[in-house]
Amino acid sequence: MFQLGRAMEKIKDIDTDKYEVESVDHAYVAKLSQIESTDAKQLLKVGVDTKEADRIGTFIQKDRSVIHCKTCQDGVEIMGISKALEMHGWLKNYFWKNISPDKDKFTFHANENPHEGYFIRALPGVKTSHPVQSCLYIAKEGFSQNVHNVVIAEEGSELHIITGCTTAPRLVSGLHIGVSEFYVKKGAKLVFTMIHDWGKDVDVRPRTITEVEEGGIIISNYISLRPVGSLQMFPTTILKGKGAVARFNSLLVAGKESFLDVGSRIILNAPDSRAEIISRGIASGGTIVARGELIGKVPGIKAHLECKGLILKDGIMRAIPELQAHTPDVEMSHEAAVGKIDKGEIEYLMSRGLDEEEAVSTIVRGFLNVDIEGLPASLKNKLDKAIAEIQQDVM
Repeated sequence: MFQLGRAMEKIKDIDTDKYEVESVDHAYVAKLSQIESTDAKQLLKVGVDTKEADRIGTFIQKDRSVIHCKTCQDGVEIMGISKALEMHGWLKNYFWKNISPDKDKFTFHANENPHEGYFIRALPGVKTSHPVQSCLYIAKEGFSQNVHNVVIAEEGSELHIITGCTTAPRLVSGLHIGVSEFYVKKGAKLVFTMIHDWGKDVDVRPRTITEVEEGGIIISNYISLRPVGSLQMFPTTILKGKGAVARFNSLLVAGKESFLDVGSRIILNAPDSRAEIISRGIASGGTIVARGELIGKVPGIKAHLECKGLILKDGIMRAIPELQAHTPDVEMSHEAAVGKIDKGEIEYLMSRGLDEEEAVSTIVRGFLNVDIEGLPASLKNKLDKAIAEIQQDVM
């Protein structure tokens, strides 16, 4: 408990003033094929394909500069947030609507020192044929990248976004603050997949609120398999329309000295709304605090929360599932399981011809290899390869 307490203090004690907020302006890149090879390699790790195969648009920000931005499908808008605010006067009604700049010191810091972010919007009735890809990239050592993102899936639209966050290969420390406001309108569907691959001493503080209207669907996938200094996020989704649906999936690995405090809160505010939170975590020398909160405010809602964790190499895993029911006519459930790999499973696999290391590796891979809804085949293949690569790292 002492180690966990010390890690929690690390979350609270980050001094935003120690990070730099100024950086050089990076040149715009007209074609993704012209991006520097070292940058391109990092982007590929988080699902950004510089060949743009099966992608209908791209947004890439390096430090504070938007270095590439385009859309290839009519009815889909992709641009930097400052340009979007200039182009759309109405956007100010969505900007800082559900998140106050005074929420905590990180939102305050992001508001005082803004560094762009993306605006992605599907117009009414538009259904994207392939995902939009985006990347928020830190290249400057000791830089605080403070972005504000707004995503709107207008009525009856379908939008899929793959966003990767990563750093330059030699970067050691930095801070990323991502303020994101998502709006899923009536009958719309948003699939949002986020892949993090930060440096081992980078601190990461996403702050996200999502609104889902009647018949809308949000599917959120979060993947963090590589070392990170500290990560703290607890996005909130409000199901405000009848029949709204939210599904959240996360895959987490905490290596040595990494601290991940990750969870999701879903507020079911309308009849017939549905919610599901599924979490898988491996603490391999690091610490994971896996949170989940479901709040049922009205009759006729259904919600389920599932958190499972494995502990390897003296890691720490803490599961905090929470259900709140404000009316008797709800169906809400949760299950949580934390522990080490079952010895019987290892012995069974060894009886089938595997040695102990191969047996444990197979169990780890199976534990992480869950079916994540909404992933395109190309990204699913990359994820499978990434899971295979980390098997040895977590052993």
